[in-house]
Amino acid sequence: MPRVEVELPIAVPPEAAWAAVVDVESFAACMDSVDSVTITRQTDDRHRTSAWAVRLKGSVLQWTEDEVIDPVARRFDFRQVTGDLGEFVGHWAVRPAPGGHSTVSLDVTFDIGIPLLADLLNPVAADALRENAAQMLSSLERRLLAEEEQGPGDVDRLTVLPPTREAEEEHDRV
Repeated sequence: MPRVEVELPIAVPPEAAWAAVVDVESFAACMDSVDSVTITRQTDDRHRTSAWAVRLKGSVLQWTEDEVIDPVARRFDFRQVTGDLGEFVGHWAVRPAPGGHSTVSLDVTFDIGIPLLADLLNPVAADALRENAAQMLSSLERRLLAEEEQGPGDVDRLTVLPPTREAEEEHDRV
């Protein structure tokens, strides 16, 4: 099965990055490719189910995933339970980086679910997922840096920022 790994250093403390990563319901407000994320069930602090709708190369992918959250390791694992792909499994993670900063990563393994077309479609899907993941992480970075700049008391007034020139150039390179 194809695997996509994307990581991005972000100049915020790991605690701030982790809080943003696990707040998946806020993704649609700051990420252009995410139409919606809704937590549909939360059995305890470590286990939840969420429903996603994400635009990928002009198509909307929808799925529901079970998530296992490990706040100590700053990682949450997910596995699609229903949805458009044959299989979709992976994790988000936040690691400390030099200078009190963070490295945020998204690692996904998937199967498109169409065995006869897998050789043709898997590379295209992997490229699209890699591009989408890079955009998501860049959007998360912009949000976190804006929050840092405004300070903790000003978060309620935070507005969604348009993509930076650097982010658009990065998008073109991916």
